[in-house]
Amino acid sequence: MRLFTPVVLAVALAFAGAAQAKSLVFCAEASPENFGPMLATTSTSDTAAARAIYNRLFEFELGTTNLQPALAEGYELSADGRVYTLKLRRDVKFQTTPYFKPTRAMNADDVLFTFNRQWKKDHAYYAVNGGKYSHFASLNMAETLQSVEKVDDHTVRITINEAQSPFITNLGMNFLSIHSAEYAEQLLKAGTPEKIDLEPVGTGPFILVNYRRDVAINYRANPDYWRPRAKLDELTFVIAPDAWVRLAKLQTNECQVMNLPNPADVEAIERNPALKVERQEGLNVGYLALNTEKKPLDDKRVRQALNLAIDKKAVVDAIFQGAGTPATNPIPSIVWSYHDKLADYPFDPARARKLLAEAGLADGFETDLWAMPVARYYNPNAKRMAEMIQNYWAAIGVKAKIVTMEWAEYLRRGRAGEHQTYLLGWGGDTGDPDNFLYEVLGCGAVKSGGNRARWCNPTYEDLVVKARKTADRAERTSLYLKAQEVFHEEAPWVTIAHSIVFVPMRREVEGYKVDPLGANTFYTVDIK
Repeated sequence: MRLFTPVVLAVALAFAGAAQAKSLVFCAEASPENFGPMLATTSTSDTAAARAIYNRLFEFELGTTNLQPALAEGYELSADGRVYTLKLRRDVKFQTTPYFKPTRAMNADDVLFTFNRQWKKDHAYYAVNGGKYSHFASLNMAETLQSVEKVDDHTVRITINEAQSPFITNLGMNFLSIHSAEYAEQLLKAGTPEKIDLEPVGTGPFILVNYRRDVAINYRANPDYWRPRAKLDELTFVIAPDAWVRLAKLQTNECQVMNLPNPADVEAIERNPALKVERQEGLNVGYLALNTEKKPLDDKRVRQALNLAIDKKAVVDAIFQGAGTPATNPIPSIVWSYHDKLADYPFDPARARKLLAEAGLADGFETDLWAMPVARYYNPNAKRMAEMIQNYWAAIGVKAKIVTMEWAEYLRRGRAGEHQTYLLGWGGDTGDPDNFLYEVLGCGAVKSGGNRARWCNPTYEDLVVKARKTADRAERTSLYLKAQEVFHEEAPWVTIAHSIVFVPMRREVEGYKVDPLGANTFYTVDIK
């Protein structure tokens, strides 16, 4: 599928022919859902759009979870913790493309558009491309915000209904990538508002030139970038779902960086003198969500039994091959407030069968087991993992039918809650516990579809909401520890693993940093 005209492609080819253009090819594992950060739910889309094309008011220092100014130079916070006054950076230009030529710099109107499209149901763009703003909804932003006001072109005042500790870090999340209100108005007048998420315009380091779904994405450096220009002139993503294909392309220098290697291949890659591997402990969790809205999974005894039936260590050893550790909690140990006193569910099929009998299911039951069609850092081989889980469950009388489908459809139907059990994972967006414990497991995330377990527990919800409303870290930690205990008892997930993120590349690649927040960023990358 092509989203751009031959004229746009001609521009790309002309640029590619420029003398001594510095180019890099990235072997990606899948196509993005779209190029709209407001709608995106995967790190694949974050890499292709939010990190390449857009900027946010605040951003995380690459390789860390430290928040720093970006399109906002700074902010002032009122004494009651409810009013944020943001000073916007001046003279930031939106990208010039064959389909849009900006007449002004980024200003407060663009910030208001970015918030209001996701917030106001009467906004002209609210329903465009489905209007499913998962992150905005999961964070309960509609109820959090009281107002977003333009004070002047370079000042925005955001008032929230109650003080909320994670709020400022949430402004650095990809779903609040700043869009051009002027471009949105142009598309609206042309009768093609859907193009805003397909032919994107941002302020970021790279401009999208051409996209062929499941084949390739082409970018060129943004000559008007407000930071120093990217070192790369051209950036290309080649879509290769098979890890063996990605590795073969890396070895033959058809690509210079690859995503998501098979963990078993990492040692051999490191022995290749032409290659190197960057690594970092991941801010992530892989899990199997148990849909608590569907019987018999609405009974916690059944959910506990499904946990007890799985030899998790064997699964992690087989699937991650040294690149992951079994997960006990929904947050990784590198996140503050991690509960290190909780014991994981042991492998205990006898106890699992007893719990099923207590739930009136002594003869077992039938269910589905949805498995991702693509490799993710939190689950490098979902099909094989599903097969192992299927066998473990069969031993206690639970017959699971494995279901898989195209990635975008898998995500869409999972958000709609069509599944009974569902393999997925989560990579942190901020490093704050709230980003895991509230955004993926809170009641608001059931409405948005982000909570694949469809689990809305009043006790848990009360704890994580209270934690959001205090700035005292000790108090927040205490509340989060209790929330993890509720999660453990209720077992809405089978927590599988926290992975180590490996990124193989050619030796000549410089400046690449593994992002603990899950996406790949190429702004700092050079190639010698």
